[in-house]
Amino acid sequence: MKIGITCYPSVGGSGVVATELGKLLAERGHTVHFITSGMPFRLGKYYRNIYFHEVDVNSYSVFQYPPYDLTLASRMAQVAKTEKLDLLHVHYAVPHAISAYLAKQMVGDHLKVVTTLHGTDITVLGYDHTLKDMIRFGIEHSDAVTAVSQSLINQTREVLQVKTPIELIYNFIDKREYYPRDMCDIREEYAPNGEKVFIHISNFRAVKRTDDVVRIFHHIKKRLTAKLLMIGEGPELPVVRDLASELNLREDVIFLGKQEDIACVLSIADVLLLPSAQESFGLVALEAMACGKPVIASNAGGLPEVIKDGETGFIRPIGDVEGMAQKAVELVSDPAMYERFSRQAIERAYHTFCHKKITRQYEAIYRRVLTGETEPCPKL
Repeated sequence: MKIGITCYPSVGGSGVVATELGKLLAERGHTVHFITSGMPFRLGKYYRNIYFHEVDVNSYSVFQYPPYDLTLASRMAQVAKTEKLDLLHVHYAVPHAISAYLAKQMVGDHLKVVTTLHGTDITVLGYDHTLKDMIRFGIEHSDAVTAVSQSLINQTREVLQVKTPIELIYNFIDKREYYPRDMCDIREEYAPNGEKVFIHISNFRAVKRTDDVVRIFHHIKKRLTAKLLMIGEGPELPVVRDLASELNLREDVIFLGKQEDIACVLSIADVLLLPSAQESFGLVALEAMACGKPVIASNAGGLPEVIKDGETGFIRPIGDVEGMAQKAVELVSDPAMYERFSRQAIERAYHTFCHKKITRQYEAIYRRVLTGETEPCPKL
């Protein structure tokens, strides 16, 4: 098949999943064309069967705001015609599904559109009354729609009253990239006295509740010696730094900024802390589990679908700082429990969220929309 993929190219779960899916599809012999505003950050080298088409927005002076969505639609149509694409797989409903719909109108009904919902387009933009009808339109005019968690499907139906079938296809992990690594030498640099190491990775937006991460760690520190690695950047970073200083944790909270090799960074730590207010899936939780790291997380969105409470980590209510700290201490203080959780985390990541299985599920949807079959995607 010849597949066009559009996603946000910057760091973020949807861009990671879209890019990795494209690479896996290319491995399986499909031709993949990325149509995005910039090179996806996971696509920085040559891959066989993968092509990149940049969307260059015209800054014509009449436009107060450059019309990216229209430019994207035009570029999609152009690539679809010249490369004879079979379908467009777009990640996020707005503006990508709308642009794909316009491209289909320009090219013809033989060009199919598959839309994958990742979260923010529903959990944030879906509540914006100026965009709600547009998001619903993009979903209802796609040839197939998927979402990354059952929680997100339920929320989409509740917020938008969408009657279009939405199929569950989880995000995935490639075990060739995510596995436990020996990082003892680097770990000793941050925890020279054998301290337990906790880690948080995010874009430091308010929804990630990064201040709760520091407060959880503050409670942990009252019970054992530990270090906290904070990975990422974003608007809440200054707030978190100030809070760490206020709680006298400056020596124990280590800010490492953005890191590309997440598997290596995760392998330094013992436990991932993820107390988010909203996570449609929680890709970093899955990445941690694949590296053998249990996760202490909130019960937000799709996180309980990723983390098996009491088996691969612990789930507590949003804002339950003391409860999360208690479970974190309990976990790292019991070597037998920790070893069991670590093993079960790897097994769950590799089995339930296997990259080969998820790729085949997407292929089944592609074949269905191209052949006109009506059977739903098989549960592989």
